[in-house]
Amino acid sequence: MEYIYAAMILHTTDKEINEENVKNIIEAAGAEADDARIKALIAALEDVDIDEAMETAAMAAAPAAAPAAAAPAEEEAEEEEEEESEEEAEEEAAAGLGALFG
Repeated sequence: MEYIYAAMILHTTDKEINEENVKNIIEAAGAEADDARIKALIAALEDVDIDEAMETAAMAAAPAAAPAAAAPAEEEAEEEEEEESEEEAEEEAAAGLGALFG
């Protein structure tokens, strides 16, 4: 996931998403960069519109967050059920975004 985040940081800062820049971000974060994973990420991003992918992921996560913010805390069972639904929605959104980036 850190490789995807590195690509998102580069995109957001209008920097070129290339092997060297991704590797620099990963190493700056204190992690060991895997050249094979970086190459796979760069290859997977060739035909991806990152703005569209980020927007799609944000829209998928937004409806899951809205009910939790509006719902009053009534019963513990209802709260647990809502939390599970939110977690599932977040996992689905993350999985969808991950699939877009390879």
